[in-house]
Amino acid sequence: MGTSSQLYSRLHSLDSKSYGALKQLAGTWQFQGFDLHIDKVQPDPYASASRIRITLPVTATEVPQEFLQDTADRVAVSDFIARDIYDAISHGPREFQAVRPGQEILPRSSVTCEKGTVQVALTFQFPAAGRRVKGRLAAGLLVDDLPGLVSYSALGERLQHHALKQHVQTLRDYLFIQRELQDRHLVGFVADGAVLARRSGNSDTPLANAVPFESPAENKVFFDLPSGRSISGLGIREGITLLVGGGFHGKSTLLKALERGVFPHIPGDGRQLVVSDPTAVSVRAEDGRAVTGTNISTMINNLPGRIDTQEFSTANASGSTSQAANLAEAVEIGTRTVLIDEDTSATNFMIRDQRMKALISAEPITPFVDRISDLWEDRGISTILVMGGSGAFFEHAHTVIALNEYVPQDVTERAHQLAKQYHETKHSLSEGNTDKTSSLALLGAPRTVDPNSLLVEDTRKPPRGRGLEEIQIGKENLDLRYLSQLVDSGQTQAIALCLPLVARRLQTAQIPLAPAVQEVIEQIEREGLETLTGSDSRVRGDVVLPRKEELFQAISRWRKLRLKR
Repeated sequence: MGTSSQLYSRLHSLDSKSYGALKQLAGTWQFQGFDLHIDKVQPDPYASASRIRITLPVTATEVPQEFLQDTADRVAVSDFIARDIYDAISHGPREFQAVRPGQEILPRSSVTCEKGTVQVALTFQFPAAGRRVKGRLAAGLLVDDLPGLVSYSALGERLQHHALKQHVQTLRDYLFIQRELQDRHLVGFVADGAVLARRSGNSDTPLANAVPFESPAENKVFFDLPSGRSISGLGIREGITLLVGGGFHGKSTLLKALERGVFPHIPGDGRQLVVSDPTAVSVRAEDGRAVTGTNISTMINNLPGRIDTQEFSTANASGSTSQAANLAEAVEIGTRTVLIDEDTSATNFMIRDQRMKALISAEPITPFVDRISDLWEDRGISTILVMGGSGAFFEHAHTVIALNEYVPQDVTERAHQLAKQYHETKHSLSEGNTDKTSSLALLGAPRTVDPNSLLVEDTRKPPRGRGLEEIQIGKENLDLRYLSQLVDSGQTQAIALCLPLVARRLQTAQIPLAPAVQEVIEQIEREGLETLTGSDSRVRGDVVLPRKEELFQAISRWRKLRLKR
């Protein structure tokens, strides 16, 4: 281990030398109050930036010990520091870079607080003139400026104790409500005063002057939170809930908030007390997605050409078959709540009116309207559904919430009255699905896949995330653009790194895909993100913990996935 003064001298000696000479800097350098680890030095100025880490004892910071005893509290502390470090570095020299956190409080590899040590993973672009090292400039940045960045952040004198406490309490309150949901037979909660609308379609920050949420009296529930606050809000009951209203009145905005409510949010986001069933999955049509061996016979059967829908595979699914596959796979991974918006659904998957039934008798699709009650009554799976163009679901709904200019009202009784007034005789289930109970039991049937189909031929190039919506696997790309509950590019990177772990689990345990995915996520939750990144010099700062649901959905979309025979 060298010292900061030795690093300073070494960099000065490398001034104007060939860029490759920087490799000798790899290792640990001791500064006053912290250690600098130069883990991977870029081979040339145009390659990916060098990876560096800062480590220091937690006792060297001002973080209260009371916030370091519990795993969830440490996640909140790490997330808070990650945001503060990003802010400090974004206002400092451009050669330093930190991963920008989103609106969610999540386990991140960029900052960890474990075993009495705070670790911060950054990147550093060693300055160069052409392919020659600017050693003197690098010495000024690493030895003179870096200590200032550390001290002028939450690692040093800049720690805002009140803001940190609020961050920790926000996560504690969220997790408390989420645990209470199942005990109270709820699948979602939206606090009074929540701000759901976002600034724009490409921004996840709250809209200024948005209408604060106010729950209807009939659906209002109350919580006494660990932080000492007492709050009220909309409690969404288990079963079937419809969100209705005119266009642009806020029903899809509410559903979107519930989609994101599977994750805790930072103070000031507006949705920090919007809480959903942690297994909730958004189900939509997805034309063109690949499907491998999924049992969609509950929804679609007797396709022309005798296509097997109990083990349905296609490289180019239609709207209805893709939505049926998405629903079946959500059930396969264990969801207790599905979230559906008519705007992103296939019409023929959702409904079929009397006139169409009379005109066309040979219909392989059993519409969702004829399955939604069975899904709840036979499988215990709740549905939250946005509908603005059809009242076909009124008679099935346990709760109907109408939104008018973002203000919700309970209109369940009126909806049931209209359902009786305009009642249509339900058509019988499609031919081949006459035994609804046994057919519904097939929904979410487990798939056993070939682990080799998840492995790349060239092991020198493992799968890697490319932004939020894409993973490169070998020479192919895995498209994740329709996974609306994938919220951070670090989660996409984590999913890429999970693929070999899932493959190995499939090989060693001889189990179906869903439990293999669940066991991998549980291992990461138990052992930390180092399970994916490796420890010490292999640590990288661009990984964020995903849910098992998104990992499973990503694997299910891989075009080279094969069933194991």
